[in-house]
Amino acid sequence: MFMGEYSHTIDPKGRLIIPSRFRDELGDEFVLTKGLDGCLSIYPRNEWEAFEQKLRDLPLTNKNARTFTRFFVAGASLCELDKQGRILVPATLREYAGLEKDVVLTGNINRIEIWSKQKWSENSSYDDMDAIAEGLQDMGITL
Repeated sequence: MFMGEYSHTIDPKGRLIIPSRFRDELGDEFVLTKGLDGCLSIYPRNEWEAFEQKLRDLPLTNKNARTFTRFFVAGASLCELDKQGRILVPATLREYAGLEKDVVLTGNINRIEIWSKQKWSENSSYDDMDAIAEGLQDMGITL
């Protein structure tokens, strides 16, 4: 399971250090792709394959299903860590997520999210958490 929040920087060449706590769980190869809410997501290979199967099962005749699949798969990139524990984030993904220098990596159970520090600050407000928690009761989440 991925958890925690780590601040790092992305260099001008697009290289980003992956926190050491995440590296073992990621394995040798993993997938980097667009995430929801303007972040990027890193999936270990087994988690990506499970997600990919769910995408394959979506009906090709459904326009929303095609758009959803395209969003995640078209920009996806297979990654490996270099000797310094870094990955190269493709320019198209850096542009999508607004990654310039300061970034935040967050563990999110089965994936890692990469946020620009500014977007993370804007999106990590938990002022309405009581209302969100109440709404999740319908999905079986109770505290």
